[in-house]
Amino acid sequence: MRSYNIAVIKGDGIGPEIVDEAIKVLAVVSKKVGFELSYKEYLMGGCAYEAVGTPIPDETIEGSRASDAVLFGSIGGYKWDDLPRELKPESGLLKLRKELGLFANLRPVAVFDELIEASSMKPEVIEGVDLLVVRELTGGIYFGEPRENDGQKAYNTMVYTKSEIQRIAKVAFDSAMKRGKKVCSVDKANVLEVSRLWRATVEEIALDYPEVELTHMFVDNAAMQLVRDPRQFDVILTGNIFGDILSDEASMMSGSIGLLPSSSVGGTVGLYEPIHGSAPDIAGQGIANPIATILSASMMLRYSLDEVKAADMIDRAIKEALHEGYRTPDLAKYHAKVVCSTSEMGEVIRRKIEEA
Repeated sequence: MRSYNIAVIKGDGIGPEIVDEAIKVLAVVSKKVGFELSYKEYLMGGCAYEAVGTPIPDETIEGSRASDAVLFGSIGGYKWDDLPRELKPESGLLKLRKELGLFANLRPVAVFDELIEASSMKPEVIEGVDLLVVRELTGGIYFGEPRENDGQKAYNTMVYTKSEIQRIAKVAFDSAMKRGKKVCSVDKANVLEVSRLWRATVEEIALDYPEVELTHMFVDNAAMQLVRDPRQFDVILTGNIFGDILSDEASMMSGSIGLLPSSSVGGTVGLYEPIHGSAPDIAGQGIANPIATILSASMMLRYSLDEVKAADMIDRAIKEALHEGYRTPDLAKYHAKVVCSTSEMGEVIRRKIEEA
């Protein structure tokens, strides 16, 4: 029987609750399809700082590196806001991404028909939206040197090497080959030298993918087009800062960040997490939406473990649950027939898989 080792990082806030539901769903689908998953838990975030004085112990990095994939919940909270930057929970995640070589962030955005009214955008604009933002994660202006702030003048530098652009472009084109075979590369080549190198390099990589249609778009126009006509996009490829902004903009189409998964890939081990934060204000109340984390587990099966059948079963089960009117409180006002707790929603999805 196929067997995989999964590093589990539940983190802070609602992290433990939502990860627990994802693991329960994975238990059902793995049994149904016929493979085994073994888990080992590690600390990261505020909980790690409280326990050992650092937001990410070496054990977490080593254990993650030795696993087949990492399933992660969320980190952070108000109680750690005043810590020095290197001790903040978020610095633990940044370090883990760097140590694992995770240079590509994949953010799928799909609109569920049953929840189309939950979005602030018009139904006729977002109906049928199914796109993927591929964001470069470890380069660009967030990491560029030199950088300085002397109280009177501050600056950051945007830097990309050709090799960094090549590797993220390959991720985008490989992803497009499994989807609609369209890549829109977003840059600011009309004013930025970095973007001119970006565009030229992406065009070179495109030659290796003759089946994929490549287009280019300036980032300001892309932001507008995402609102005007999001269905035109299949895969959006872009750099760190542009991707940071565009992926958050795109996420609002679904109506709830509790529905959207993500993955960070590029190294030998992928990291899978919901896009939302730790929500400390609702932690422990059993009302968090676990769907984004369960969908992240589905992405883990699909991209890291190649268990596509199991991933498809999870995705179908979630669609069925939503179609039948099961909702967590964040979505209760949108045609809810049954308002579920975190664990109840997980149970509904598990039951759908068992019945499939």
